[in-house]
Amino acid sequence: MKCQSETSTATDGVLRSVDREEEPLTWMFWRKRRYFVVMMVHLGYIANYSMRVNLSVAIVEMTKNRTIQYEDGTSGNEQYFNWNSQERGIILSSFYWGYICTQIVGGFLSKRFGGNLIFGLGIGLTAVLTLLIPWLGKTVVAIVVIRVLQGLCEGVTFPCIHDVWLFWAPIPERSRMASIGVSGMLVGTVISLPISALLATSLGWESIFYVFGGLGILWHITWAIFVRSSPAQDSYISKDELDYIQNNVSIADETTRIVPWKSLLTSRAVYAITAAHITDNWGFYTLITQMPSFLNDALHYNLESSGLLSAIPYLCMSISIPIAGILADVLQNKKLLTTTQVRKYFNCGAFTIQMVCMLMAGFLVHRLWSVLLIIVGVGIGGFTLTSYSINPLDIAPAYASLILGISNTFATLPGIISPALTGYLVQNQTIDEWRIVFYIAASVYVFGIVVYWFWCSGELQPWSVSGARRDNEIRTKASRKVTDQVSD
Repeated sequence: MKCQSETSTATDGVLRSVDREEEPLTWMFWRKRRYFVVMMVHLGYIANYSMRVNLSVAIVEMTKNRTIQYEDGTSGNEQYFNWNSQERGIILSSFYWGYICTQIVGGFLSKRFGGNLIFGLGIGLTAVLTLLIPWLGKTVVAIVVIRVLQGLCEGVTFPCIHDVWLFWAPIPERSRMASIGVSGMLVGTVISLPISALLATSLGWESIFYVFGGLGILWHITWAIFVRSSPAQDSYISKDELDYIQNNVSIADETTRIVPWKSLLTSRAVYAITAAHITDNWGFYTLITQMPSFLNDALHYNLESSGLLSAIPYLCMSISIPIAGILADVLQNKKLLTTTQVRKYFNCGAFTIQMVCMLMAGFLVHRLWSVLLIIVGVGIGGFTLTSYSINPLDIAPAYASLILGISNTFATLPGIISPALTGYLVQNQTIDEWRIVFYIAASVYVFGIVVYWFWCSGELQPWSVSGARRDNEIRTKASRKVTDQVSD
């Protein structure tokens, strides 16, 4: 089968041949191998984030006072673990001590061994460690060590995924494929919070880690069997789809293997991505680790209710992410907005709404309105995630995994600082203490809005293109210009 061809302008401003598939994409997405990969990435992130956030619910059950009836007829209060607020904050933040160490490493490893292999191993090893928590995590030191190791394993999964998209995601579908895949992070959060609460109250806190660890192992086996690093290595893909993908991806030539470190590390576009990543993660990690405690301590919801309410904002965000990704592709493909405008408007607009919601939620501290504001603030976050996290593929596709590894290294600091800071600020679980947490988050959003608005770019950066490829693009543009003049 042959593809029908036409010429158009890609999102990075470089003229390319764009091939249309003879069998177009329909709602039966599983008939396209690239969307099977998207589905598996989505499920991988579900497993990934389920194992990351379930401790925020489990630790409530592990440390709460329980009324115990003794054999002599008397009763008393006991805890599984007598960890204070500061120790809980350290335990919740310890994951990110390891996570921050493997961001850049993940980018290099994916270039060397393939994004699919590193992505699969990262989640598979995390699942094994999750299964060990009920057995070995009996002390603060022990559970901190396990969480640090989990962070080291999961740290490679975010940057390396861009090496999967580099080979599998055609430019006209880049935003939607990446956004659908990454939305699994939020679905994992949505699933794990209420299910963790249900498991803790019905089967005990240990069951949380057994269930999600087992599902992680199952996903890893499926990924290893069916997903390959590129379409050319996939034995199930059709010739039609293979030709379409290969004619529409931004695969750099071998001369780009030498990293232009000076240009990369002094690029304002890279700074903008990093600033937005830090900002988004501060709000995300603050809520993902502390919301069950906030609902329990300040708003007085029980564990089952707090687990369900903690999940609703991320359910809304998981819906908004693919919507934002599809909308971004439509606006760019129809040339209604440039790539830079799409990234800037989506990201800064969502940050502004989130800032207002954080301020109001902290000011009101109301059982209804604070929850609604958090739902809106987190839900709109889908528009930020489909901006800055895909932005590296716009400005430097050959180094996208490395750029995301660098930005996520700095953006992991909120995961370390925010839970620990909250633990120190919220000593007595009072409303005034929780207000400070929300006001700090709102202030961080202002920083992200300003930096991303002024320094964001959606254009291919000159330093990201090899000399041979740059010359070829110049000749292509010149040839196209002459052809247009002759046609006129």
